[in-house]
Amino acid sequence: MAGVTMRRWFEILAILLAAPGISAGEPMLDKTDLFHAGQSGYETFRVPGIVVSGKGTVLAYCEARRGSRSDWADIEILLCRSTNGGRTWSPPQRIVDAGKETVNNAVAIVDRDSPRIHFLYCINYHQCFYMHSDDDGVSFSEPTEITKAFEPFRKDYAWHVLATGPGHGIQLRNGRLLVPVWLSTATREHRPSAVSVIYSDHHGETWQAGEIVCQHPDPLINPSETVAVQLSDNRVLLNIRSESRNYRRALSDSDDGATGWSPIRFHEKLYEPICMAGVVHLPQPIAKNDSTFVFTNPDSHENPGFHGKHKFRHRENVTVRLSEDDCETWPVSKVLEPGVSGYTDLAVGPDGTIYCVYERGGADGFAFQRLSVARFNREWIESAE
Repeated sequence: MAGVTMRRWFEILAILLAAPGISAGEPMLDKTDLFHAGQSGYETFRVPGIVVSGKGTVLAYCEARRGSRSDWADIEILLCRSTNGGRTWSPPQRIVDAGKETVNNAVAIVDRDSPRIHFLYCINYHQCFYMHSDDDGVSFSEPTEITKAFEPFRKDYAWHVLATGPGHGIQLRNGRLLVPVWLSTATREHRPSAVSVIYSDHHGETWQAGEIVCQHPDPLINPSETVAVQLSDNRVLLNIRSESRNYRRALSDSDDGATGWSPIRFHEKLYEPICMAGVVHLPQPIAKNDSTFVFTNPDSHENPGFHGKHKFRHRENVTVRLSEDDCETWPVSKVLEPGVSGYTDLAVGPDGTIYCVYERGGADGFAFQRLSVARFNREWIESAE
């Protein structure tokens, strides 16, 4: 098996046989609500992320917003842990709080070369911080400001607002840590905007800026929240949110994940209601090849009503898609949440369980009532309705 030693294959097989997860060959789906709007004095819980540690602990995190649903509210970052494959969850722990300030766009990366979980976040869309956990998210190091990593962008883009992710970042096969970012030249707005990445070749000790991938207005209208994956040929593919009026996801790729980004292209089959999406690699032996990926976002093309002055399409009908050819085509799909539903993020456990954390429930096509975690397997995606 390419890229997997015989010893590692047996280790993975042992995990698959021993783990109390989802049985191979048997379609399975369940959902757990982690947060409800109004819970514990918070107005709402939004912008989630999810990762699975090397030990199999599932970490789900989000923005907990006080007093308002606004992106500029008094926001804290909360984290829930599951040590039994998402069956039960710990009470939420507050891992970042900056008083009345806005804490936003949390991003975690699991380091496969150590027990470390890297964690980035922003304050007031103007500063970026890094911290880490060496105990599966039970505790975190003191944060270090890494805003200076964004300064090189200024030669090409005079930003005032910055944001990481959100969702999760990735570690490339060569060990590089990679986090998509977006920037804006406005002083307290998200647009106009540009997209790039920051990366670390020293396990989070230092961070650097990549090249600008794209910026408003050509070829994309207000590109922003972006998710990255590494393809089977080692290229890094960015799947980009934008406000372009064809309402399709935008793509760009790079050989090293930092420079030489390809011209923007649109994927005609991936609908874009102007909302964060999730993409994750499905590894062997769970997948049939090393080119298998899962994608999630609200596919509301059948009810494309508008919400808000920026002409967001209704956010509903979160759909799971499967690709076996490095994200070129997505022939298999399954509706996860037919109602109002929004931001998603994805992770995969060692037993093949796929985790999707997502927003659901709300009004006017905008999801803000609950944050939920769905657990399912590949067989569920491929099964008939």
